[in-house]
Amino acid sequence: MTSTPQTAPVTLSPHPADERLAVLRLDRAPVNALDQAMWDQLAAVAAELHDAGTGYRAVVVTGGPRHFAAGADITEMVDLTPEQFDRRNRVLQGAFHGLATAPQITVAAVNGYALGGGCELALASDFRVAGSRTVLGLPEVTLGIMPGSGGTQRLAHVVGLPRAKDLVLSGRRVAADEALAIGLVDRLVDDAEVFDSAVEQALGFARGPLALRHAKRALDASVALPIEAGLALEADLITACFASEDAQRGLRSFVAEGPGKATFTGR
Repeated sequence: MTSTPQTAPVTLSPHPADERLAVLRLDRAPVNALDQAMWDQLAAVAAELHDAGTGYRAVVVTGGPRHFAAGADITEMVDLTPEQFDRRNRVLQGAFHGLATAPQITVAAVNGYALGGGCELALASDFRVAGSRTVLGLPEVTLGIMPGSGGTQRLAHVVGLPRAKDLVLSGRRVAADEALAIGLVDRLVDDAEVFDSAVEQALGFARGPLALRHAKRALDASVALPIEAGLALEADLITACFASEDAQRGLRSFVAEGPGKATFTGR
C-alpha cells in the first residue's frame, strides 16, 4: 500500500484507525482552489485507487475543517487557448470519473465551500456528509462557461433533472439545509464533526465484505445499462460474491450464530 507525500496539496494515505481506510486530503490554502497541478495529482490518486494491489476498501475525501474546495483556480485558465483548455479539462474530468468509478466506497466530508469543481468532486463520491455552514453550487454559467468535470451528468442522478437544471442554469449557491432537502448531501452534522462522522461511516465500509464493491458496481451500472444488461451483470457479480471467502464466512456464521455476527476479510 502506498501513500503520497504529506507535503503535496493532494495526498492519499491510510487512516490510523484502519489501514484499509484511505484519506484523500486537499490542502491548498486558503480555499483549496484546484490548480492544474492538483488536477494531475487527483488523476494519479484515482489511478492508485484502481490498482488491484491497493489494500484500500473505503476512502474519505476531505478539504479540511474550513473549506472542501472552492472550485478550479480561474487565474490559470484565462490565458489558455480553447485547444489547451480542452486537453487540461479532460484531465480533471477523467480524474473525477476515476474517483467515481473506483472500487472503494467513498465518503466526502464537506465543510465550507464546495463550489464548481469542488462540488463536482463531492458528486463523484458515493456519499456526502456536510457541515451546517456548508455552501455548495455549480456557478460556472456566471463566468460564461458550464460545469465540465461531471457536474451536468452526476448532478441529475443525485437530485433529479429539474433540480439539476435549476442549479446549473442559475449558477446559484445552495445552503446546507436546502442541500439536505434536495438530496445533494446525505447528512448534516456540526461543522466540527464532519470529518469524524465521515470516517465513522467509511470505517463500516472498510471493514465490510468484498460484496460491497460488487454491489457498488452493479448499482452504478443501473443508471447506464438497459435492464437486461444490468440483470446479467448482477447475476455475474452475485456469483463472484458467492465464490468469495467472505460469503462462506457470512453464510456459515448466519447458520451457526444468526445475522450480523460475521467478520470479513475482504477476500
